[in-house]
Amino acid sequence: MSAHDTDVTAPPARFREGAGRLCLDYLRTLRYRGTPAVTEELTDPAALAAWVRQCGPCADVPAGSVPSPDGLREARALREAVYALVTAAIVPGRPAGTPPGAGLAESARTRLNRAADHAVPAPRLAASGDLRWHADDPVTATLALIARDALDLAASPGLLPRLRPCASPTCGAIFLDHSRPGTRRWCSMDVCGNQAKKTALRARGV
Repeated sequence: MSAHDTDVTAPPARFREGAGRLCLDYLRTLRYRGTPAVTEELTDPAALAAWVRQCGPCADVPAGSVPSPDGLREARALREAVYALVTAAIVPGRPAGTPPGAGLAESARTRLNRAADHAVPAPRLAASGDLRWHADDPVTATLALIARDALDLAASPGLLPRLRPCASPTCGAIFLDHSRPGTRRWCSMDVCGNQAKKTALRARGV
């Protein structure tokens, strides 16, 4: 657990989490993917730093760690490389035993490998005894963690059957189903699940 998980004074969450893996939460920064309402949440370098602060393990993201515009473009491109890798791994009819990166564009493969090459956040014990995560460049280190997480997920055949898109036609998120029966349909029961129930009730005139 990171330090900011227990900070009761933290502001309300700006970005949605809960997809089951860090790399899948990162994909959600392009909200409503594949729908007319598609929305870019990484609108500027400060937004990327804010996502890293909220969703990554490093609670402290100094002002000097805000990436450049080129860094933001690369971060968005990495997100799309992660999306290409994850969706390729779960495409219907994919033969069992197919390598996770089979068919992936060279540019996406290169981008994932380059990002994963960077150092990731390291654990440190604070004077208080709490475990904190540190990186000299928290943004680059968190992106490295995202790339490594995506590569690990795509190469985990036991998890791929539980990787699925949200059943909501207006969502576009991909999530990892950690439920015991493995029958979860929505990325969030509180949001998409409740919306689906309300829609069904209205259709029945309830």
